[in-house]
Amino acid sequence: MKFIIVSGGVVSGLGKGTISASLGLLLKSRGFKVTNVKIDMYINIDAGTIRPQEHGEVFVTHDGMETDEDIGHYERFLHNSLTRENYITTGQIYQEVIRKERAFEYEGEDVEAIPHLTDEIERRIRLAGDSRRADIVIVELGGTVGEYQNGIFFEATRIMKLKYPEDVVQLHVTYLPYLASIGELKSKPAQTSVHILNGMGIHPDIMVARSENPIDQKRLDRLALFCNIRPDHIFSAPNMQSVYQVPGLLEGKLDNVCLALLHLKIKPHKLISRWRKLVATIEKVKKHKVKIAIVGKYFSTGDYKMADSYVSVVESLKHASWKLGVGIEMNWLNSDDVEKDTGVLAGFQAIVVPQGWGSRGTEGKIRAVKYARENKIPYLGLCFGMQMECQY
Repeated sequence: MKFIIVSGGVVSGLGKGTISASLGLLLKSRGFKVTNVKIDMYINIDAGTIRPQEHGEVFVTHDGMETDEDIGHYERFLHNSLTRENYITTGQIYQEVIRKERAFEYEGEDVEAIPHLTDEIERRIRLAGDSRRADIVIVELGGTVGEYQNGIFFEATRIMKLKYPEDVVQLHVTYLPYLASIGELKSKPAQTSVHILNGMGIHPDIMVARSENPIDQKRLDRLALFCNIRPDHIFSAPNMQSVYQVPGLLEGKLDNVCLALLHLKIKPHKLISRWRKLVATIEKVKKHKVKIAIVGKYFSTGDYKMADSYVSVVESLKHASWKLGVGIEMNWLNSDDVEKDTGVLAGFQAIVVPQGWGSRGTEGKIRAVKYARENKIPYLGLCFGMQMECQY
């Protein structure tokens, strides 16, 4: 079994999940059995008790595990249903180690972070691969290198690389910010994130450099020089119009390097043509557009709004629009605002009320239902949003 460890640097929310999912798709297209694992650094046992503003949407697997939204990305790209084995948290690791200690399974040894926690982390990663009979396991480490709470997971992967040098690849996703005030793309934050990794005894084999725009050769060369990574192992990954375009950006490049480092035969692509058809459908200009209001209560995080709270709803609407050849314009409305004035719903051709918990904002959701019925606007209620339909 081979392993690709995906870490992140500079900031969270870089798109490690999209890179991991895209790489999984490309390797699967090459004929390998691939599975993806997400590791969350929280002490929570699962994501079910975390507010969506804190963590993004909770994605529930077919076997009922409440997981990180990246599991949903993996499923969409791999076209496979994943299970609880594909999701690991700090809480799960500590819980199992403490259970073993209480059951005297360590036979009286001192229970320590190394080797007991690191061994348990490796066991869980291997379990995910075994459960899917995978040739390659892609492991995404949540958060950002340098955070105090994720060090034990980086240490576990360092030990895995030390034990199995030909079976483990370290892939680092980092970020180059563009400073508009001086008109320059800066590489120092990316260099620093690699230096932090080096200080942990980890040397990345591959770098995927994220940025708003394509990275020029000068900065790619600087990254290679100062991060001690081969120039042909560094890939520019600028923002794309759609995350579904990312596999095409990396095709034949990132996957080829990973296979070479893992000493695996580079086979011809088999499935990627179907993906290209999907991307062509996405990129096709739509003649008609539907304006949709999404009435929820997990958008705000400080002064900003975060669409990740309802990412599966967003992706489902997008998939439906591509299937029907219709464009969509999604607008986020806080249910508290709808409660004060239903006039904010004027001009929309459809209303969606997604999932939610607790009493806050409930009246606004009920008023959205009332407005949709009285004005004969198509309405979709999901979970709690469907229950609200029964209140009016």
